[in-house]
Amino acid sequence: MKLLRTKFKRQDRNLFAPLFTATLSVLTLTTWVQVEAVGEEKAGQKWPANHRVSYAQIDHSVYDRLLKKYVDNNGMVNYRNWYTNTADRAELKNYLAELGKADESKHAGKSEKLAYWINAYNALTIEGILRVYPTTSIRNHTAKLIGYNIWKNLKLTTGGQEVSLEQIEHQILRKMNEPRIHFAIVCASMGCPRLLNEAYLPDRLESQLVSNTRDFFSRPQNLRVDAHNKKLLLSSILTWFGSDFGKSKIDQLRYIAPYFPDDAKRLVSAGGYRIEFQKYDWDLNTQN
Repeated sequence: MKLLRTKFKRQDRNLFAPLFTATLSVLTLTTWVQVEAVGEEKAGQKWPANHRVSYAQIDHSVYDRLLKKYVDNNGMVNYRNWYTNTADRAELKNYLAELGKADESKHAGKSEKLAYWINAYNALTIEGILRVYPTTSIRNHTAKLIGYNIWKNLKLTTGGQEVSLEQIEHQILRKMNEPRIHFAIVCASMGCPRLLNEAYLPDRLESQLVSNTRDFFSRPQNLRVDAHNKKLLLSSILTWFGSDFGKSKIDQLRYIAPYFPDDAKRLVSAGGYRIEFQKYDWDLNTQN
């Protein structure tokens, strides 16, 4: 009996081997097709060298108009109306194409570069959400293994190269030594800083960054004071990117404290408090 069972198993293995191979081939093909589809998520436009300009010459007026139309003072976006307005969808695509003209080899100041890349990050994020709308969270579109990841697979063509949201944030903006970018770039989530309803502009950049940083710390999801228990409850952004604000906790707090509301400043001045970090809210920053 044992011999017969062994023989059957070998026969069974031989019988199903072609089926297993065929199934594996189908799975491999499906995975390849899916990865190929992911690679097609592109925005912007590649321009010939004679059409490229410096960061300072990029026109942000179309984007500014769209933000004023669809974003309220709290940074909430009317994705539904924007999604259904084909003309304004096209205008956003045109703006992303305009961004493609930027040439980093042409002279531009730090404020011009910062304004450009903050706008690029936010506009590309909005475009990414509109492509998958309706949705409840950007995290629905950030696959870790196989599948679409908006932060990695949606790429902006600019200056003859393609850059993802992840690359804009970590390889470009964070290397510009301006920590307040973390209160300006928005990942379409409630836990993010407010999406400013105007474009960032080089000549207004400092005041815009100051304003949005103060606004960030005025909101309970980003900063809460528990005076009774002597606790400062901060946004998770400050633990994810703490090193951008200073080498030590003291340096980091010294950098952000001037933007705190008065009750938080009093707690910090009194000392003897502890810091905790709040849970991040990944719900979509939508008006409806």
